[in-house]
Order: sequence, then C-alpha cells, then structure tokens
Amino acid sequence: MEDVRIEGKRVSLRNVKEADLKCLWSMKYGEANPEWKKWDAPYFPLELVDFTMFIDKEMKMKAFDEKVGAYSELLLETDDQIIGSIVYYWEHEPSRWLEIGITIFEPTYWNGGYGTEALILYMGYLFENIEIERVGLTTWSGNPRMMAVAEKVGMQIEGRMRKCRYYDGIYYDSIRMGIIRDEWESLKKG
Repeated sequence: MEDVRIEGKRVSLRNVKEADLKCLWSMKYGEANPEWKKWDAPYFPLELVDFTMFIDKEMKMKAFDEKVGAYSELLLETDDQIIGSIVYYWEHEPSRWLEIGITIFEPTYWNGGYGTEALILYMGYLFENIEIERVGLTTWSGNPRMMAVAEKVGMQIEGRMRKCRYYDGIYYDSIRMGIIRDEWESLKKG
C-alpha cells in the first residue's frame, strides 16, 4: 500500500493507520450528538456503531481501496494531533465523477484555515494522481462555512436543489460545488 503523507503549513494529511482507529472511532462515534454532526449532513442520522463494527467496516473499506488502487480517507493532523478526515468517493467511477468531503471533528479547529489548507492539498493530490477533470463537493445551505471554504479554494456552485433537505423544522437547499482541472491549474499559476 502506498504511504500517503501531504505536508502543509498548518496541517498534514496521511493514511489512516491501525493505531489511529480508536481515536478515529471516538471522534466519529464517541458521543451521541457531536457538535460536528450539526453541520455535516445533520438530516442523516448519525448511526452509532461499536468499535468492533467500526473496525470491520474500516478493514473492508481498506481492502476495497487497495484492490482498486484508491486511498479514499486521509487523516488531518496538526501538531501530531488528529483533528479530522478528508475523503473522496466516486459518484460514478466509469464517467470519472469524483466527489470529496471533509470533516474537522474538533470545533476548536474550526475557522482557523485548517480546512481550507486541507482542501487545497487534497485537491492538488487528486488532480496529480487520478485521471479526472473535476473535483466536486456537496453540502447544504445550512452550512455556510463549508460553502465559503469551497469558494475560497476555487470551487463554484454548479447546482442547487432547492428546499430538498428538511432539518429541524426548516427546508434547506442541497448545494453542488466543483472545480475543473483548467480552473485548478489557473489558480496554481496565479
């Protein structure tokens, strides 16, 4: 398996290692109503899984990723502390439609530029290592920070499905954002 480590000024991105699994499980499933879930698709309930189920799921994903040559989840670290994860997944692999997602689990690291840097590092890595013409991201209108960071890294709103996400008594829009390779290359030059 390829060892991925991408260094930035504030964050580094790296593969999930077996020693990280307890920490990652705790961040994702360690509490019933974590703060991060209020922003990360809260209209989908967080299904708490025990550590054994989590390990089984992670091992199956890792085996699949290795089989197809994809390393879909990387950890975000700062000062050797795990603060989140970043993933890519195929919306439709035969047509090379790739989407990414990012979660910073620790609220103390929100609004500090960590997510912005992580997205820039990860998009660069994806464009350099996968034959794709676009990187997409889906969020919802109830998460203005995610929309702002996506715009900051060069993504544009490509689609808005109006009032299709119902949460806490309010209808929200689903927002599709993306950047194409030519736009990414122009940003790197500028």
